[in-house]
Amino acid sequence: MTDLTGSFENSSTKPLCLDGHPTTALDRSNRNARRGRRASSLGQILANSLIVSQRGPIALLRLSRPAKRNALDAAMIAGIEGFFSDPPEGTRAIIVYGEGKHFSTGADLSAFMDVSVEASLRFSRSFHRAFEKIENSEVPVIAVLQGGVIGGGLELAAAAHIRIAERSAYYGLPESGLGIFVGGGGAIRIPRLIGTTRMVDMMLTGRTYSAEEGLPFGFSQYVTMTKGSPRRLNWPRRSQATRR
Repeated sequence: MTDLTGSFENSSTKPLCLDGHPTTALDRSNRNARRGRRASSLGQILANSLIVSQRGPIALLRLSRPAKRNALDAAMIAGIEGFFSDPPEGTRAIIVYGEGKHFSTGADLSAFMDVSVEASLRFSRSFHRAFEKIENSEVPVIAVLQGGVIGGGLELAAAAHIRIAERSAYYGLPESGLGIFVGGGGAIRIPRLIGTTRMVDMMLTGRTYSAEEGLPFGFSQYVTMTKGSPRRLNWPRRSQATRR
C-alpha cells in the first residue's frame, strides 16, 4: 500500500524557483522569518523547514521537520503566512502535507522556554494570522494527514477546506496537560468540525481519536485506502476511500 504523502515526496514535481535558482534551504533567525514576506510568486524566502513544489496547477507545501515531527516554529509559521498571502501564479489548489511519519504534532514547545508573556502572545497571534490565510485562501486547500495531527497541527488541519486522512492519522489536543491553551484559532475552528463538547473532552482527558474513529465526527472528510504508484498523485476516489 502506498501512502499519499509518499506519492507527493516521490513525485516528479518541479520545485519553485527563487530568483532563477532551485528552491534552497535558507537559514534565518525568527526575526528575519517574520520579515520574510513573499515579494512575488517566485520571490518567496521560506524557512528551510518548508518546501514548495508545483504539479501543474497544484501547489504542494511540505512541512519538513521530520526529526521534530514537523513541530511548528516561528520560521515555519511566518513562511506559511507568506506563502498563502501570495501563492504561485496559476495555482488552482494547494495541498499541505507533512514529511515523514507525522503531519504535525503542534507548536515547537521549545519556543516557550524562557520567553515573556508578551513574546508568547505574539507567537500565538502569528498562528492566528497564518491559519486565517489558509482558511480564507482564494483556492481550495487540502490537508493530507498522517501520523500525529496534534495540538497546533490539528489547528492547521482545521483551517483547510478538505482533510484527507491516511489510516495512520490520529488526533489529540494535549494543551491542558501542558498548562497551555489552543492558541491558533482552534478554539473556534475545531468545535465547528467536531462540536464543543467533544473538544472539551479531548482537552480535559487527553483522549485521542484514530483516523477511522474521527471520520464520522468531522476530523476529516475522507480516510484513504489508496493503492498506486508513488510517482503519481493518488486522489481518493469513491471506491478507494471511506467518505464522511
